[in-house]
Amino acid sequence: MAVPLIVVDSFTDRPFSGNPAGVCLLEAPAPDAWMQAVAAEVNLSETAFVVPRADGDHDLRWFTPTVEVDLCGHATLAGAHVLGGSGRFHTRSGILTCTPGPDGAIEMDLPADPVHPISVDGWAAAFALDPDRVLSAGRAASKWVLVEVASAVDVRAAAMDRDAVLALGGSAIVTVDATADDAEPFDSVCRVFAPVGGIDEDPVTGSAHCVIGSWLAARHHRAAFRGHQASARGGRVAMVVAGDRVAVSGTAVTVSKGFLLVDPI
Repeated sequence: MAVPLIVVDSFTDRPFSGNPAGVCLLEAPAPDAWMQAVAAEVNLSETAFVVPRADGDHDLRWFTPTVEVDLCGHATLAGAHVLGGSGRFHTRSGILTCTPGPDGAIEMDLPADPVHPISVDGWAAAFALDPDRVLSAGRAASKWVLVEVASAVDVRAAAMDRDAVLALGGSAIVTVDATADDAEPFDSVCRVFAPVGGIDEDPVTGSAHCVIGSWLAARHHRAAFRGHQASARGGRVAMVVAGDRVAVSGTAVTVSKGFLLVDPI
């Protein structure tokens, strides 16, 4: 039985930019080892596995080339895009709802991830920069650390020491509050590094913007923000914070459609 496998570029309106995700459409749940092997074969930062439910919703799981993850925004966006722009997904992070937004965007209802300050020790060497503050995300399932720097120039210049980042937990968001920077058309500029999941630098990261949105909302006491992820591929992310949820939205483009010729076993 051929299994549909689609590659979607998320958080972009142009092919070959944003963050590519694999979307595997299954008729029934597959073994964990098979899904992990597929994700390793696809070798994108995440592959989403989508299974229809009897109630009309879908089950959704996400795998990097090396591990299963608790939340992935760009692969959720890709899955909703493949399903026509909307979906209600049962996941390890609860029920996530995707709905069509303005200008062709898809809006994802994701859990907010508030932060609290931690020690800056080690983080300057980890990225060859001088952080203003370092904060840890608050959700139990989250492993993000937010490294706040002084400018977008610092974000773009960050150079990861892989071993140092792994020693500090293995996943970090290097970002700046750009709301007062007239040279930046965005409220935040970030880069995201996750060597603990086999991803040295992620092109555009929806789950990281659950952290960034919560951080900016607490700082500015407003809800809506626009973010830019300054990776080589680049991408744009809109955030609207409402209590313990963040509406994270963006556009997506299908770049390939094919089939897996190896059945789930």
